[in-house]
Amino acid sequence: MTGFPEKAAQSIVDGALEEDLGGFPGVDVTSTATIPAGQRSTAHVVARADGVLAGAPLVSLVFRAVSERLGLPEVDVELVHEDGDMLRRGEVIAVLRGSTRAILVGERTLLNLLSRLSGVATHTRLWALELEGTGATVLDTRKTTPLLRALEKYAVRCGGGTNKRMGLYDVAMIKDNHKLAAGSLTAAIAAVHTAYPTVPIQVEATTLEEALESVQAGARFLLLDNMTPELLQATVETVRATGEDVEIEATGGLTLDVARTYALTGVDYLSVGGLTHSSPIVDIALDLVEG
Repeated sequence: MTGFPEKAAQSIVDGALEEDLGGFPGVDVTSTATIPAGQRSTAHVVARADGVLAGAPLVSLVFRAVSERLGLPEVDVELVHEDGDMLRRGEVIAVLRGSTRAILVGERTLLNLLSRLSGVATHTRLWALELEGTGATVLDTRKTTPLLRALEKYAVRCGGGTNKRMGLYDVAMIKDNHKLAAGSLTAAIAAVHTAYPTVPIQVEATTLEEALESVQAGARFLLLDNMTPELLQATVETVRATGEDVEIEATGGLTLDVARTYALTGVDYLSVGGLTHSSPIVDIALDLVEG
Protein backbone atom coordinates (compact mmCIF):
# COMPACT_ATOMS: atom_id res chain seq x y z
CA MET A 1 0.00 0.00 0.00
CA THR A 2 1.53 3.30 -1.07
CA GLY A 3 1.46 6.37 1.14
CA PHE A 4 -1.33 8.56 2.35
CA PRO A 5 -1.98 11.48 -0.08
CA GLU A 6 -1.39 14.24 2.46
CA LYS A 7 -1.35 17.16 0.01
CA ALA A 8 -4.73 16.19 -1.46
CA ALA A 9 -6.09 15.48 2.02
CA GLN A 10 -5.05 18.92 3.28
CA SER A 11 -6.92 20.57 0.41
CA ILE A 12 -10.05 18.51 1.12
CA VAL A 13 -9.95 19.26 4.84
CA ASP A 14 -9.50 23.00 4.24
CA GLY A 15 -12.45 23.01 1.84
CA ALA A 16 -14.63 21.00 4.20
CA LEU A 17 -13.90 23.35 7.11
CA GLU A 18 -14.60 26.34 4.86
CA GLU A 19 -17.97 24.81 4.02
CA ASP A 20 -18.83 24.01 7.65
CA LEU A 21 -17.64 27.29 9.20
CA GLY A 22 -19.06 29.59 6.54
CA GLY A 23 -15.84 31.08 5.20
CA PHE A 24 -12.39 31.88 6.57
CA PRO A 25 -11.73 31.65 9.41
CA GLY A 26 -15.44 31.16 10.04
CA VAL A 27 -17.25 30.38 13.27
CA ASP A 28 -19.01 27.54 15.07
CA VAL A 29 -21.75 29.57 16.78
CA THR A 30 -22.81 26.76 19.11
CA SER A 31 -19.36 25.83 20.42
CA THR A 32 -18.24 29.45 20.68
CA ALA A 33 -21.32 30.35 22.74
CA THR A 34 -21.30 27.35 25.07
CA ILE A 35 -17.64 26.39 25.59
CA PRO A 36 -15.00 28.61 27.26
CA ALA A 37 -11.99 29.24 25.05
CA GLY A 38 -9.59 27.57 27.50
CA GLN A 39 -11.66 24.46 28.25
CA ARG A 40 -9.93 21.12 27.63
CA SER A 41 -11.42 17.68 27.13
CA THR A 42 -10.56 14.10 26.27
CA ALA A 43 -12.48 12.45 23.46
CA HIS A 44 -12.52 9.05 21.80
CA VAL A 45 -13.00 8.39 18.10
CA VAL A 46 -14.96 5.14 18.21
CA ALA A 47 -16.08 2.53 15.68
CA ARG A 48 -19.84 2.02 15.89
CA ALA A 49 -19.67 -0.89 13.44
CA ASP A 50 -17.18 -3.47 12.21
CA GLY A 51 -15.02 -2.39 9.30
CA VAL A 52 -11.58 -1.66 7.87
CA LEU A 53 -9.95 1.61 8.87
CA ALA A 54 -8.82 4.08 6.21
CA GLY A 55 -7.83 7.71 6.73
CA ALA A 56 -6.20 7.59 10.18
CA PRO A 57 -3.75 10.43 9.29
CA LEU A 58 -6.79 12.68 8.88
CA VAL A 59 -7.28 12.78 12.64
CA SER A 60 -4.17 14.86 13.26
CA LEU A 61 -4.58 16.77 10.01
CA VAL A 62 -8.14 17.91 10.78
CA PHE A 63 -7.49 19.10 14.31
CA ARG A 64 -4.25 20.83 13.40
CA ALA A 65 -6.13 22.69 10.66
CA VAL A 66 -8.90 23.70 13.09
CA SER A 67 -6.44 24.97 15.70
CA GLU A 68 -4.47 26.99 13.17
CA ARG A 69 -7.60 28.38 11.54
CA LEU A 70 -9.32 29.53 14.73
CA GLY A 71 -6.29 30.24 16.90
CA LEU A 72 -7.19 27.52 19.37
CA PRO A 73 -4.78 25.38 21.42
CA GLU A 74 -3.58 22.22 19.67
CA VAL A 75 -5.26 18.87 20.12
CA ASP A 76 -2.98 15.95 20.98
CA VAL A 77 -3.85 12.85 18.95
CA GLU A 78 -3.03 9.30 20.04
CA LEU A 79 -3.81 6.78 17.29
CA VAL A 80 -4.83 3.37 18.61
CA HIS A 81 -5.34 1.83 15.17
CA GLU A 82 -3.69 2.36 11.79
CA ASP A 83 -4.98 2.17 8.27
CA GLY A 84 -5.78 -1.32 7.07
CA ASP A 85 -6.67 -2.54 10.57
CA MET A 86 -9.88 -4.48 11.03
CA LEU A 87 -12.12 -2.62 13.47
CA ARG A 88 -14.69 -4.15 15.76
CA ARG A 89 -17.74 -2.30 17.00
CA GLY A 90 -16.92 -0.33 20.13
CA GLU A 91 -13.17 -0.15 19.57
CA VAL A 92 -11.39 3.16 20.09
CA ILE A 93 -9.63 4.37 16.94
CA ALA A 94 -7.97 7.45 18.44
CA VAL A 95 -7.79 9.38 21.71
CA LEU A 96 -7.94 13.20 21.56
CA ARG A 97 -6.76 15.51 24.33
CA GLY A 98 -6.94 19.28 24.13
CA SER A 99 -9.18 22.21 23.27
CA THR A 100 -12.84 21.25 23.63
CA ARG A 101 -13.83 23.84 21.05
CA ALA A 102 -11.30 22.56 18.52
CA ILE A 103 -12.45 18.97 19.05
CA LEU A 104 -16.10 19.83 18.46
CA VAL A 105 -15.42 22.12 15.51
CA GLY A 106 -13.46 19.42 13.71
CA GLU A 107 -15.72 16.54 14.70
CA ARG A 108 -18.01 16.40 11.67
CA THR A 109 -15.33 17.05 9.07
CA LEU A 110 -13.27 14.21 10.51
CA LEU A 111 -16.14 11.76 10.84
CA ASN A 112 -17.52 12.44 7.37
CA LEU A 113 -14.16 11.67 5.78
CA LEU A 114 -13.12 8.82 8.06
CA SER A 115 -16.49 7.05 7.75
CA ARG A 116 -16.49 7.42 3.97
CA LEU A 117 -12.94 6.18 3.45
CA SER A 118 -13.35 3.31 5.89
CA GLY A 119 -16.50 2.30 4.01
CA VAL A 120 -14.54 2.10 0.77
CA ALA A 121 -11.78 0.09 2.45
CA THR A 122 -14.30 -2.27 4.05
CA HIS A 123 -16.10 -2.93 0.77
CA THR A 124 -12.79 -3.48 -1.00
CA ARG A 125 -11.68 -5.97 1.65
CA LEU A 126 -14.73 -8.12 0.88
CA TRP A 127 -13.63 -8.32 -2.75
CA ALA A 128 -10.00 -8.99 -1.83
CA LEU A 129 -11.05 -11.87 0.42
CA GLU A 130 -13.34 -13.28 -2.25
CA LEU A 131 -10.50 -13.27 -4.79
CA GLU A 132 -7.90 -14.73 -2.42
CA GLY A 133 -5.98 -17.56 -4.07
CA THR A 134 -7.27 -16.91 -7.59
CA GLY A 135 -4.32 -14.83 -8.77
CA ALA A 136 -6.66 -11.94 -9.61
CA THR A 137 -6.80 -8.54 -7.92
CA VAL A 138 -9.70 -6.11 -7.61
CA LEU A 139 -9.23 -2.73 -9.32
CA ASP A 140 -11.01 0.57 -8.81
CA THR A 141 -12.15 3.00 -11.52
CA ARG A 142 -12.60 6.75 -12.05
CA LYS A 143 -16.15 6.53 -10.65
CA THR A 144 -15.14 8.46 -7.56
CA THR A 145 -16.67 11.31 -5.58
CA PRO A 146 -15.57 14.59 -7.22
CA LEU A 147 -12.43 15.96 -5.51
CA LEU A 148 -12.10 12.89 -3.25
CA ARG A 149 -10.39 10.64 -5.81
CA ALA A 150 -6.92 10.54 -4.23
CA LEU A 151 -8.40 9.72 -0.83
CA GLU A 152 -10.90 7.15 -2.10
CA LYS A 153 -8.24 5.39 -4.16
CA TYR A 154 -6.01 5.37 -1.08
CA ALA A 155 -8.88 3.71 0.79
CA VAL A 156 -9.08 1.04 -1.91
CA ARG A 157 -5.41 0.28 -1.27
CA CYS A 158 -6.10 0.09 2.48
CA GLY A 159 -8.71 -2.55 1.77
CA GLY A 160 -6.40 -4.70 -0.35
CA GLY A 161 -7.33 -3.49 -3.83
CA THR A 162 -5.33 -1.83 -6.60
CA ASN A 163 -5.67 1.48 -8.41
CA LYS A 164 -6.09 1.41 -12.19
CA ARG A 165 -5.39 5.01 -13.15
CA MET A 166 -5.69 8.33 -11.39
CA GLY A 167 -7.25 10.29 -14.24
CA LEU A 168 -7.38 11.09 -17.91
CA TYR A 169 -3.74 12.19 -17.93
CA ASP A 170 -1.70 9.16 -16.82
CA VAL A 171 -3.16 6.30 -18.86
CA ALA A 172 -4.93 6.24 -22.23
CA MET A 173 -8.09 4.14 -22.09
CA ILE A 174 -9.66 3.44 -25.47
CA LYS A 175 -13.36 2.60 -25.18
CA ASP A 176 -16.25 2.22 -27.62
CA ASN A 177 -16.71 5.93 -28.22
CA HIS A 178 -13.02 6.40 -29.01
CA LYS A 179 -13.14 3.46 -31.40
CA LEU A 180 -16.15 4.94 -33.19
CA ALA A 181 -14.62 8.42 -33.35
CA ALA A 182 -11.27 7.13 -34.65
CA GLY A 183 -12.75 4.59 -37.08
CA SER A 184 -11.37 1.44 -35.46
CA LEU A 185 -9.50 0.17 -32.44
CA THR A 186 -6.34 -0.12 -34.53
CA ALA A 187 -6.61 3.50 -35.64
CA ALA A 188 -7.28 4.70 -32.09
CA ILE A 189 -4.29 2.80 -30.70
CA ALA A 190 -2.03 4.16 -33.44
CA ALA A 191 -3.22 7.71 -32.79
CA VAL A 192 -2.39 7.49 -29.08
CA HIS A 193 1.02 5.95 -29.81
CA THR A 194 1.77 8.83 -32.16
CA ALA A 195 0.56 11.62 -29.89
CA TYR A 196 1.75 10.22 -26.54
CA PRO A 197 4.35 7.51 -27.18
CA THR A 198 5.27 7.01 -23.52
CA VAL A 199 1.72 6.82 -22.11
CA PRO A 200 0.40 3.31 -21.28
CA ILE A 201 -2.62 2.24 -23.35
CA GLN A 202 -5.57 0.20 -22.13
CA VAL A 203 -8.21 -0.99 -24.59
CA GLU A 204 -11.78 -2.08 -23.98
CA ALA A 205 -12.85 -5.10 -26.03
CA THR A 206 -16.27 -6.72 -26.09
CA THR A 207 -15.47 -9.63 -28.42
CA LEU A 208 -12.64 -12.08 -29.00
CA GLU A 209 -12.00 -10.42 -32.36
CA GLU A 210 -11.61 -6.98 -30.78
CA ALA A 211 -9.23 -8.40 -28.18
CA LEU A 212 -6.99 -9.93 -30.85
CA GLU A 213 -7.11 -6.77 -32.99
CA SER A 214 -6.02 -4.73 -29.99
CA VAL A 215 -3.10 -7.02 -29.16
CA GLN A 216 -1.97 -7.07 -32.79
CA ALA A 217 -2.09 -3.26 -32.79
CA GLY A 218 0.20 -3.11 -29.76
CA ALA A 219 -2.13 -2.96 -26.74
CA ARG A 220 -0.75 -4.69 -23.67
CA PHE A 221 -3.66 -4.12 -21.30
CA LEU A 222 -7.16 -5.30 -22.20
CA LEU A 223 -10.49 -4.56 -20.55
CA LEU A 224 -12.77 -7.45 -21.49
CA ASP A 225 -16.19 -5.92 -21.04
CA ASN A 226 -19.47 -7.65 -20.18
CA MET A 227 -18.37 -11.12 -21.31
CA THR A 228 -19.82 -14.34 -19.98
CA PRO A 229 -17.35 -16.43 -17.97
CA GLU A 230 -17.16 -18.88 -20.87
CA LEU A 231 -16.34 -16.22 -23.47
CA LEU A 232 -13.99 -14.52 -21.06
CA GLN A 233 -12.00 -17.70 -20.46
CA ALA A 234 -11.82 -18.47 -24.18
CA THR A 235 -10.62 -14.93 -24.90
CA VAL A 236 -8.02 -15.05 -22.13
CA GLU A 237 -6.67 -18.36 -23.44
CA THR A 238 -6.53 -17.06 -27.01
CA VAL A 239 -4.75 -13.86 -25.99
CA ARG A 240 -2.25 -15.80 -23.85
CA ALA A 241 -1.57 -18.08 -26.81
CA THR A 242 -0.24 -15.12 -28.81
CA GLY A 243 2.81 -15.12 -26.54
CA GLU A 244 2.50 -11.40 -25.87
CA ASP A 245 2.78 -10.12 -22.31
CA VAL A 246 -0.75 -8.74 -21.91
CA GLU A 247 -2.52 -7.81 -18.68
CA ILE A 248 -6.21 -8.69 -18.77
CA GLU A 249 -9.09 -7.26 -16.78
CA ALA A 250 -12.69 -8.40 -16.52
CA THR A 251 -15.07 -5.47 -16.30
CA GLY A 252 -18.76 -4.61 -16.52
CA GLY A 253 -21.49 -5.39 -14.00
CA LEU A 254 -19.45 -7.64 -11.74
CA THR A 255 -20.84 -8.56 -8.32
CA LEU A 256 -19.39 -10.34 -5.31
CA ASP A 257 -21.44 -13.46 -5.84
CA VAL A 258 -19.83 -14.11 -9.25
CA ALA A 259 -16.42 -12.58 -8.52
CA ARG A 260 -14.59 -15.84 -7.95
CA THR A 261 -16.05 -17.42 -11.07
CA TYR A 262 -14.76 -14.55 -13.19
CA ALA A 263 -11.40 -14.50 -11.41
CA LEU A 264 -10.84 -18.18 -12.17
CA THR A 265 -11.04 -17.53 -15.93
CA GLY A 266 -7.39 -16.47 -15.77
CA VAL A 267 -7.75 -12.68 -15.76
CA ASP A 268 -5.31 -10.54 -13.80
CA TYR A 269 -7.88 -8.06 -12.51
CA LEU A 270 -11.56 -7.49 -11.85
CA SER A 271 -12.60 -3.85 -12.28
CA VAL A 272 -15.31 -2.70 -9.86
CA GLY A 273 -16.65 0.86 -9.96
CA GLY A 274 -18.82 0.08 -6.94
CA LEU A 275 -15.77 0.15 -4.67
CA THR A 276 -15.96 3.92 -4.75
CA HIS A 277 -19.42 4.84 -6.02
CA SER A 278 -21.54 2.46 -3.93
CA SER A 279 -19.71 1.66 -0.70
CA PRO A 280 -21.77 2.31 2.46
CA ILE A 281 -19.98 4.21 5.20
CA VAL A 282 -18.62 2.66 8.38
CA ASP A 283 -20.37 4.31 11.32
CA ILE A 284 -17.71 6.14 13.36
CA ALA A 285 -18.43 8.51 16.25
CA LEU A 286 -16.63 10.97 18.52
CA ASP A 287 -17.46 10.90 22.22
CA LEU A 288 -16.26 13.29 24.95
CA VAL A 289 -15.15 11.29 27.98
CA GLU A 290 -14.20 12.12 31.55
CA GLY A 291 -10.56 12.61 32.40
